Amino acid sequence: MAKPPVEVSLQWTRDLVFDTEVAAGPGPVLDGDAVAGASPVQAIALALGACMGVDLVMILKKGRHDLQGLKVKVVGTRADGPPAYYTGYAIHYDVTGPIPDAAIQRAIDLSRDTYCSVWHSLRTETPLEVTFTRLDG
Repeated sequence: MAKPPVEVSLQWTRDLVFDTEVAAGPGPVLDGDAVAGASPVQAIALALGACMGVDLVMILKKGRHDLQGLKVKVVGTRADGPPAYYTGYAIHYDVTGPIPDAAIQRAIDLSRDTYCSVWHSLRTETPLEVTFTRLDG
């Protein structure tokens, strides 16, 4: 069964600032100057990190691993532009809990290769480097 379309709305409020609304209610403030909120380009990096982070949590929890914490850092490199599109991403996870490295790597691979709809919506030829550090809780 096909997923329903994603509907969001944006309302320009001032300068380069937009209030947003998603199905659940108010969404994040987006600001082209990255002052009042994330810029649209930063929002892409946030969405990628959140999408893969959600996948990791779901996969590790489904595998009954004792995930105690997860921090995600995304660094995106950009073309000189315009357009200054992303030319590469590096994602690093700090994973807290007694989880085997192989299980963490498997979750990362499944997210990148199969589940992360944000990654699969972006330019797939863009390099994506993903690393992790397992922290004992």
